[in-house]
Amino acid sequence: MKSYRKELWFNTSSRRELINITPDVTACLMESGIQEGLILVSAMHITASVFINDDESGLHHDYEVWLEKLAPEKPYSQYRHNGYEDNADAHLKRTIMGRESVVAVTEGRLDFGPWEQIFYGEFDGKRKKRVLVKIIGE
Repeated sequence: MKSYRKELWFNTSSRRELINITPDVTACLMESGIQEGLILVSAMHITASVFINDDESGLHHDYEVWLEKLAPEKPYSQYRHNGYEDNADAHLKRTIMGRESVVAVTEGRLDFGPWEQIFYGEFDGKRKKRVLVKIIGE
């Protein structure tokens, strides 16, 4: 069994952003040479997420609206966590959206269903953050 590890780095220009990282993850898979196995893609920050869904702008807007209803950014005073920081909402959004995704690797390709793509969800951005890609298999 082979193992491969790489970190992908992102520096978002806004507080919240969704980035399609499927091409980056596919490049990692090609680089690994693994044909059959599993790939783990994991946010390495407590205010970021990795998830799988459709790459459709209306859906991305719906995520923003829905998440803001569930965990509004402001007023900052509504959260106990917001003493030193102002990102309690980002922690909650990350919990809702999830930490990581696992995808099967079959014949050297990501074994996706129709329309599936991998996204990095940033909920407290404007600084450098990373995602772990770990692939195991043969």
